[in-house]
Order: sequence, then C-alpha cells, then structure tokens
Amino acid sequence: MKKLFTEDGKSIEIKLNENLYGKNSELAEKNLEILNKQGIHAIDILGSIGSGKTSIIQQLVARLHTTFRTAVIAGDLTTTIDADRIKNRGAKVIQINTDGGCHLDANLVGRGLETLDLKSLDLILVENVGNLICPSSFPVGTHQRIVVVSTTEGPYMIVKHPYIFKDATVVVINKKDMAKAMELELDQFRKDALKIKPGIKVVYTNARTGEGIPELIEKLNISKE
Repeated sequence: MKKLFTEDGKSIEIKLNENLYGKNSELAEKNLEILNKQGIHAIDILGSIGSGKTSIIQQLVARLHTTFRTAVIAGDLTTTIDADRIKNRGAKVIQINTDGGCHLDANLVGRGLETLDLKSLDLILVENVGNLICPSSFPVGTHQRIVVVSTTEGPYMIVKHPYIFKDATVVVINKKDMAKAMELELDQFRKDALKIKPGIKVVYTNARTGEGIPELIEKLNISKE
C-alpha cells in the first residue's frame, strides 16, 4: 500500500501490483545465482542524470579491468552515448535501451547476462537509468549497490530520496570540488546518509580527476571468487 496526499492533507491509499515486484525479485535471485555460479561479482550503480554515474564507471573500469575481467551493462532510454564512453576504457559493454522505461529491472539485466560470455568475466557493473526513484523497488540481482549523488544537485538529494539508499552498499558524493561554489557542507551528505542507513559507507569523489576513486574501490572490497 502507498499513500497519495491531496491538497487538503487527506490521504488516499493506493494498492500496488505486488505480483510485479514479486516476479522481479524472483528474477533478481536467479540472476544472482547465475553470477555466483560463475564467480562473478556484480554492482548496480544508480544516480540521477548528470550525477556522474558514467564518469565514475569510466574511472572504475580504467583501474580495475587489468585485474578483473570486466563488463558493463549500460541502461539508457534510447542512446548509446554512455556505453560508447565506457568502451574506450577497456570493458566489454552491453547496451540496454528501455524505450522510455525509467529503470532497469531483473528481466532486462538477465537478458543482458545471456549475451555475455560469463566464463570470461570476473566483474560486471550495471549502470542503471538516471533516476533515484523507480530503481529503488527493482533489484536487478547484484551483490552491491552504489548510489551516486552530486553536490550540484543541491543539499536535499539524500533526504528527499531515502528509499534508494536503504539497499545501498556505498554512497558516492560526486563533484566534491563544486561544494564550495554551491555553498554546501560536504559532511552533511554523510550525516544524511547515515540517518537513513546507519553504517553505510560514504565516499567523496571528483570523477573528472579520479579523486576518491581508490577509496571507493577499497570500500567495495572486490575480490575474485
């Protein structure tokens, strides 16, 4: 059940399609079973458009692909722009266009896995569609979730989107170099994230320069199975 609040403050309960969520969860578990069987570690990477998801992935691939045989499943509405950017860093990239869908789901990611030679991979990064709302209810079958927010999105991105952080492993606060210009206190982002999920890992990055990426890799604690 969800609640819709009207202008006068009254609430209306809305029944959601539980079968849809249940089926997605089943498929996510199957994806994870496939990955575990092949000894592949998978990370779902989420964030709004412009937060820096693709730049973060480029930096991760550049540092990890020589140690971990890496592939990226890139989700987008219609284009291959992000996938093309990532290919240049040394990873195999599968593009999934959702044709207007606001998130990747377990079915789409599962079909992406079918196109990959899983025996030749150690690590898969999933770039979800730019959105902090829809993906929160649709796990895709990965071991970890990174949520990227940027200082240029303002001070309230975390507190206004709490659900996406509850299943996150690491929160990345990107564009730290812009915090002063935006008159933001960087530590407030960490405090906001910890209120939603005590103990969550928080990393500050500048994806353009690569600052903070080694710390992010350390906190992900990736190892070959």
